[in-house]
Amino acid sequence: MSTPEHHPELHPLDQLPGDLMMWVLIVSELLVFGAGLAAFLGVRITDPAGFAAAQDHLHRTAAGINTLVLVTSGFFAARALRAAEAANPARTRLWLAAAALLGGVFLAIKGMEYAEKARQGIGIETDTFFTFYYLLTGFHAAHVVAGIVILGLVGIRCAPRTVEVGAAFWHMVDLVWVLLFPVIYLLR
Repeated sequence: MSTPEHHPELHPLDQLPGDLMMWVLIVSELLVFGAGLAAFLGVRITDPAGFAAAQDHLHRTAAGINTLVLVTSGFFAARALRAAEAANPARTRLWLAAAALLGGVFLAIKGMEYAEKARQGIGIETDTFFTFYYLLTGFHAAHVVAGIVILGLVGIRCAPRTVEVGAAFWHMVDLVWVLLFPVIYLLR
């Protein structure tokens, strides 16, 4: 009579997709952005009229387009992971390149928005709203740049695990923008 093999139960952290250290980074970044948004909302309570007036200088359509761009790029990153799991490096690289390209489109649109603000004489020191606006969206833009680099790096090997790690970071970048967009651009 054979005895059943003993399989130790997996620890919940072992069941995370990707890499634990990437999840530590993602959670810490979400906490930083969450603190920034909480501070923004806390200060907004003290001057709702001033924040609403400043918000009128934002380009909501461009921000909406950027939201569609990033959500689409997240879809492309997910498709890259599927292609990596199917051991198709050419298709994986294509999807990663498409996701990264849309990250570049996001940055170009954000750059045009920043240039428009500069032409209007609006900067980080204009008022409290724009201090938060530039800090939060600028920090996010830095994460988009980092995400583009990460997508490029994981495309070198195209291994499912590395693509999964890169896609997880990219989805965090998407998630942060999906939170920033309504709070900064739409909330009145």
